[in-house]
Amino acid sequence: MEKFTSHTGRAVPLRRSNVDTDQIIPAHWLKKVTRNGFEDGLFEAWRKDESFVLNRPERQGATVLIAGPEFGTGSSREHAVWALQNYGFKAVISSRFADIFRGNSLKNGLLTVILPQETVERLWAVVEADPQAEVTVDLEAREVRAEGLNAPFELDENVRWRLLNGLDDISITLAQEADIAAYEAARPAFKPTTTPVG
Repeated sequence: MEKFTSHTGRAVPLRRSNVDTDQIIPAHWLKKVTRNGFEDGLFEAWRKDESFVLNRPERQGATVLIAGPEFGTGSSREHAVWALQNYGFKAVISSRFADIFRGNSLKNGLLTVILPQETVERLWAVVEADPQAEVTVDLEAREVRAEGLNAPFELDENVRWRLLNGLDDISITLAQEADIAAYEAARPAFKPTTTPVG
């Protein structure tokens, strides 16, 4: 997983609430078994409307999504996180996230930042007034910065440490690989073993 310390980029103001994971990535995209190639499915139904915010030329290349409340509700598909990442988003800001979506995001390296709705609306105003305006999401300082705005946010210290160091569940386990191998080597032969698939 890529380390996340601080990111600065242009933003997409998504003025919609209760965006569920089926709207983020429709179910027919869930047949894929890899973590990439989902960018075309991101908000697929909405992107058929030429006026949808993601279709606007000035939003191309944006890397911060500023969403409405209750973002990521619905089923627990990790594909929703992968679609956002594949499209190029590094962080999503909202006043409320669905718990499972937020957990999936943080475990996959997509920073989800919770800010008061009033602050989200101020961010919307900044990036709507100037599509070139940049938003900085600084995990080290735990703050979001934009023109005329400096907003602190909270994040669990263990989750923050994992993101700052680029550690997912697998890499944390692999950090103990030598100890695991030593333990397995010393296990009695009569106990079950797991052998690699050849």
